[in-house]
Amino acid sequence: MPVHNQPFSVDHDVELPLPAPGELWTVGAIILNDDGEAFAQKRGPHRRLFPDTWDIVGGHVEPEETLLKALAREIEEETGWRLRRVRQFLGIATWDGDDGAGVRHEADYLVEVEGDLDHPVLEWSKHSAYGWFGPDNLDPLKENREPGQFLIHDLIARATAVQGRPRRP
Repeated sequence: MPVHNQPFSVDHDVELPLPAPGELWTVGAIILNDDGEAFAQKRGPHRRLFPDTWDIVGGHVEPEETLLKALAREIEEETGWRLRRVRQFLGIATWDGDDGAGVRHEADYLVEVEGDLDHPVLEWSKHSAYGWFGPDNLDPLKENREPGQFLIHDLIARATAVQGRPRRP
C-alpha cells in the first residue's frame, strides 16, 4: 500500500510509531540481498557515536521529518540506493549514546531498495568498510562491542533467520 506522496510502498501491516514532542528518534534499515544476507557498514574510528563498530543503514530523524521520510533519506545518503518498499516493522530499541545527547528511540524496518547492491555509494568519511551478513557470518558484528551491546548483531540475526530470500520484481 503506497504512503501518500511517497515514492515507495509500505506493506499494510507495518507499524508506524508516532514520536512524542521532544523525543530523540533514529531509524534503521535492514536491507537484504538475493542470498538473504543483510547489509551493514562499519563506522569509522573517529565517529563520535559507536566508533569502529558495525551498524545498519540509518540515522537521526530531523524535526520536520516522519520516520519513513528519514528512513528514505538515510538510505539514499548512506548507500546511494533508493527505498522501494517497507516490508516489516522490526521493533523499537531504546538506547543511550556515549555522546551525552541522551536517550534515543530507534525504529527499525526491513526494507527493499532500488540500486546496484554490489556497489553501494558509501560515505567514506563516516564508514570504513561494508559487508553482507547472514546466519553463518554474524560474529564480526560484535567487534568493539561489550556483552549486552549487540543490538545490530541481534537485529540482523533475527531478520536473516526469519526472512530468507527476498522476492525481486
